[in-house]
Amino acid sequence: MSNNSPQKIDFDLKLPNFDPQTLWLPALLIPLVIVAIGLFTAFYTVQAEEAGIVTRFGKLHTITTPGLHGKLPFGIDKVQHVPVLRQMKQEFGFGTSGATNSRQYSGSREEQNNEKHMVTGDLNAALVEWVIQYRIADPEKYLFQVRDADEILRHASEAIMREVVGDRTVDEVITIGRQEIEAQSLIKLQALVDKYSMGLQIDQVQLKNVDPPEPVQASFNEVNNAQQERENLINIANGQYNREVPKARGEAERKVSEAEGYATERINEAEGDAAKFTARYIEYKKAPDITEKRLYLETMNVVIPQLGRKIIIDSEAKQILPLLQLTPGATPVSRPPVTR
Repeated sequence: MSNNSPQKIDFDLKLPNFDPQTLWLPALLIPLVIVAIGLFTAFYTVQAEEAGIVTRFGKLHTITTPGLHGKLPFGIDKVQHVPVLRQMKQEFGFGTSGATNSRQYSGSREEQNNEKHMVTGDLNAALVEWVIQYRIADPEKYLFQVRDADEILRHASEAIMREVVGDRTVDEVITIGRQEIEAQSLIKLQALVDKYSMGLQIDQVQLKNVDPPEPVQASFNEVNNAQQERENLINIANGQYNREVPKARGEAERKVSEAEGYATERINEAEGDAAKFTARYIEYKKAPDITEKRLYLETMNVVIPQLGRKIIIDSEAKQILPLLQLTPGATPVSRPPVTR
């Protein structure tokens, strides 16, 4: 027999022994776990200030209102909670700790310094810090129209503020032009947000600290204080003017009124005296003797009481003593009659 003849090999395979009675526990637990996961992922709650954005396989399916809602489980439907009633804000040039919005301010101090350094229209530098307040008006556009709407809003706000500040002088930016800058920035930023369909409503743009660069802040503050003092003195002078001028005008009007009243009174008295004299003259022409006697008596009635104590005798009297007592305490003096 040749050595190259094939040899027979025996394989002995031993399979593990399974007890059918031990398979009921996994068979029971697996469906229970699946049901539990399904129930847990089939319901969700939307808070009072939120809107629930439900996507099915990544595509928008529905927008739900606050409350308890159901959806398809196992990740078929996914829910994103969007705070549509919450007013959010973004800060530029500074940052407030404890912010709930991750895009509320820039993370590093260097980025914040770069944000607030600006060049004005007269080629001067200014440090501008500002805040914008906004709401999510359309959650569908906010999530699906643009990628990371909050970050885009930060870039848009910084671009608009640099444009508006660049159209004004440094004095306008730091002093008198703040309200105009806020109003114009709000209009332009809202127009840009609408152009990109970001689904946001800009409520307010508010300037915070607006200062010149640090090397010239001391000099600028001195100039600003001088201007404020000047305005204060002008206001004080205007206040004094407003008090004294009306007072002088009122006094002048009072004196003019008194003079006019006195003039009217004198004119009326003169006219009355003239009318009285005219009436007497008419009566005098009718009876001259009687009128002369009446005028004489009336005149004496006025003049005599002003003369004091006087004795009036007849011009033809020959003897005047004894008469009345001429002086207080004096006794009458008698004189013998004169014989001829």
